[in-house]
Amino acid sequence: MSVEASDPFVRVRGASEHNLRNVDVAIPRDALVVFTGVSGSGKSSLAFGTIYAEAQRRYFESVAPYARRLLQQVGAPRVREITGLPPAVALQQRRGAPSARSTVGTITTLSNLLRMLYSRAGTYPEGAERLDAEAFSPNTVAGACPRCHGLGVVHDVTEDLLVPDPSLSIRDGAIAAWPSGWQGRNLRSVVTGLGIDVDRPWRELSPEDRHFLLFSDEQPTVVVAPEPDRLEHGYRGRFRSARKHVMHVLAGSRNQRMRDRAMRFVRSVTCPDCRGSRLRAEPAAVTFAGRTIAEVNDLPLTEVAELLRPVAEFTEPEAATPTAESGESTEVAVRISADLLRRIEVLLDLGLGYLSLGRSSTTLSPGETQRLRIATQLRSGLFGVVYVLDEPSAGLHPADSEALIDVLEQLRAAGNSLVVVEHDMDVVRRADWLVDIGPGAGSGGGRVLHSGPVEGLAEVEQSATRPFLFGEARPRERRRRVTQDWLHLRGVTRHNLRDVSVDVPLRILTAVTGVSGSGKSTLVTQVLAQLVRRHLGSTPEEDTTDGDVGLGAATGLDTVDRLVVVDQRPIGRTPRSNLATYTGLFDVVRRLYAATDEAHARGYTAGRFSFNVPEGRCETCQGEGFVAVELLFLPGTYAPCPACRGARYNPETLEVRYRGRTVADVLEMSVGEAADFLGDVPAAARSLQTLRDVGLGYLRLGQPATELSGGEAQRIKLATELQRARRDHALYLLDEPTSGLHPADVTLLLDQLHRLVDAGNTVVVVEHDLDTIASADWVVDLGPGGGDAGGRVVATGTPAEVATAPGSITARYLARRLGLS
Repeated sequence: MSVEASDPFVRVRGASEHNLRNVDVAIPRDALVVFTGVSGSGKSSLAFGTIYAEAQRRYFESVAPYARRLLQQVGAPRVREITGLPPAVALQQRRGAPSARSTVGTITTLSNLLRMLYSRAGTYPEGAERLDAEAFSPNTVAGACPRCHGLGVVHDVTEDLLVPDPSLSIRDGAIAAWPSGWQGRNLRSVVTGLGIDVDRPWRELSPEDRHFLLFSDEQPTVVVAPEPDRLEHGYRGRFRSARKHVMHVLAGSRNQRMRDRAMRFVRSVTCPDCRGSRLRAEPAAVTFAGRTIAEVNDLPLTEVAELLRPVAEFTEPEAATPTAESGESTEVAVRISADLLRRIEVLLDLGLGYLSLGRSSTTLSPGETQRLRIATQLRSGLFGVVYVLDEPSAGLHPADSEALIDVLEQLRAAGNSLVVVEHDMDVVRRADWLVDIGPGAGSGGGRVLHSGPVEGLAEVEQSATRPFLFGEARPRERRRRVTQDWLHLRGVTRHNLRDVSVDVPLRILTAVTGVSGSGKSTLVTQVLAQLVRRHLGSTPEEDTTDGDVGLGAATGLDTVDRLVVVDQRPIGRTPRSNLATYTGLFDVVRRLYAATDEAHARGYTAGRFSFNVPEGRCETCQGEGFVAVELLFLPGTYAPCPACRGARYNPETLEVRYRGRTVADVLEMSVGEAADFLGDVPAAARSLQTLRDVGLGYLRLGQPATELSGGEAQRIKLATELQRARRDHALYLLDEPTSGLHPADVTLLLDQLHRLVDAGNTVVVVEHDLDTIASADWVVDLGPGGGDAGGRVVATGTPAEVATAPGSITARYLARRLGLS
């Protein structure tokens, strides 16, 4: 046996990726190893950028020579040597590409088993032929409903959208969807030629005429006589109904303004053929335990488990072959049900029982998606693998974090190694080995301060993690605010909220708490946000199919002047959008370069220094800085552009320098480095300081929006808002703003939130972080569980009052945080 094979450690020597400073570190295999440190200290650079990247590179080295040639473009991590490294699997918190066809069932592969169960053991209608498993999938031709193509919804026009004011006549614009200008006059002339009165109020037209004008597929032509006093000749005009016009624009127009206008008249409705099941009639008629597959897909996982348990625990399966109609008590039914149940129980242990198999992946948080992947890996049966995880506890209630740790320990017990980047001190305390990196972020970090058992960190004075891990950090003393003004929500029924009424105090900081799936985000970022928008008379930012249904009513909003929703949606959908462009900081940078003597001499304007215009960008990569590398039978990857080496600009543009640096150099700077470089530029200094204040000093100015976590995107939006000095009363709604933050950075963020309140604003945060909850003036706790077991107000009051509330799962953790238990 070689020395490397017998060495129980993964040994990293000379790691210099990003801000790592020639790091040497050894971590044990077959252990739970946690990496800690402030945001931007270098944890992910070591865990993902070095250890996982090297494992991936070694795997790629084993593939065909053609693929290896392409992969040489990608490059290797900047590390001198890594020994003892097994194959690795990365579970990162990245949002996948939006897809209406990706669901909880497809992510976990549970849908495959469920379809097999219905195919082999379902109850079929009398005389029906048994179907293959693929016939139960809405993503296949064999299974998809022909009308909605397996989406469950169709997009169509409705009379109330096409004709918003039925008191108007056609001449006065009753059919709002019809075009204006000459086309509109033409249609009115054609309608007159068809014998319909265009001057009569819409509501007085016959139902037959109204239906014809809006929905007919017929396109009759009539002779249109020239109008008096016009020089034009007569012509043959063709009729097109309002629906026909809207669908024609959406199908064929490249004018985005016209398409946006047409979309105002379209509504998503449940498919009338499949009634939302997404399936053809034949598979939709098959049942198991009295339920169709569409009904099971809509059930919470807790109920699916109860449905399967009687079959899975059936001890005497029939030996005979099942009839064509039913096979629910056969051996195949028992085996598939038992396998499904075991896999679902892992999800229940991870606190995901409130999810349904049919829930779209686009509605999941990154934390939920990562836990689904963890559960899938636990049932995969792999051993001898290094799992590299990115903050698996992000977005979790403390009660759910305990279950997560149990699952991670099961993965380790199965013979695997776990490398976990984490900020939750409860997870850190359960680690077998701790690697603390720091002491600061960016250029102030990149060093291993401690590598060893957890208790050893107590001796490291430089560590920003140590005070929080060992209980030395004390919450900042704040005077508890009281208010006389309240916002009253009444009769809210939406998702799992059922006739909920709650009072939210104004001009103070309120934390909305509860386990995952209890209804927090629904209450705050959907219901409260929509009610305030409706009160302020603004257009909702999100187009929802159910509009205001279930929102209830709100009173007490008279003093609120403005609504600011700071959510975790990406700040951009392409790599061209980045921190600098979103905040407007890059406009300042481009003007600085355009004002240099060299730029003046060459005639360069600020536009030249944008990587989105042909004059300044590298044409090989079109200003993206990288090129796509497509691989046969493997996922595609990206490599730095061979022409500009990732700089984005052409050589001529990079010849212009400001204080010795190119514009590409500035984009590579962290916020902290840029604050020093541009400290005397007032337009840039305030923006950069605000980003540092919310704990984002480590981010690069040119970091693509697609690489930012939801928490980072949210804090960028908050920093952008903090730069605006306003005197009105704003209501700020934030969804887990501390997600992905080290406790030291949470302290910085809390200072900014309290600064907003001190300025006379109201702040409402959905939050799991106990330090944030303890710092709040008021707490609204939802629950007691998730999904159907939640959706109720369990407790309200000050943090100390909620900590003693009976029936609250949050209470016992908050009490411990406040030292009350």
